Amino acid sequence: MTDNIKRILIIDDIQGSTPDMLQMWGYETFSALDGKQGINELDKNYDKYDLVLLDVMMPVMDGYSVLKHIRNSSKYKDIPVIMLTAVDDDYKEVTGLKSGADDYIVKPFVFPNLLARIEALLRRSVYKKDDIKKGEAISELTQREKEILKFVCLGDSNQKIAEKLFIREITVKTHLNNIYRKLEVDNRVQAAILAHEFFNDN
Repeated sequence: MTDNIKRILIIDDIQGSTPDMLQMWGYETFSALDGKQGINELDKNYDKYDLVLLDVMMPVMDGYSVLKHIRNSSKYKDIPVIMLTAVDDDYKEVTGLKSGADDYIVKPFVFPNLLARIEALLRRSVYKKDDIKKGEAISELTQREKEILKFVCLGDSNQKIAEKLFIREITVKTHLNNIYRKLEVDNRVQAAILAHEFFNDN
């Protein structure tokens, strides 16, 4: 193994072709078939992994319980986690993100989508390891962009944000596109995760 190989722990009772596909793209994968196995593996080899793919519905211990354990751990609480679920439900997605997930993908997914999410999270993880301050990019947003980002964190729709700020919805969308570009994220969920950390720390 070389030091530049990224290692992913997949905690999922039905993994399908995901491990093989990730290996084809140069990742090293390790499998756990239920939540308890995944936690045991992290407890033993937490410094070995760069990212966790975590299924929500599993035997023995579900994904939310595993995620809670990860975020409460003093050893590996900062490891990036992408939650996987077969249920397309906004409430469950919000629950996962509030519990500390970095991203959330509904199965079955298109593999390039998963790959892009993994690569984006690993880039962010590298930034953290290089001691780049959290929220540095958010600090550079305009005052209006910060206002809109706070409303996004509250779960407000574009229409509701527009009503609160007495601006047009198209203006909100324009500001959001600028926010995504400046924060180097792809959507409002990822922007909200970064913003939540920043606004809580300031």
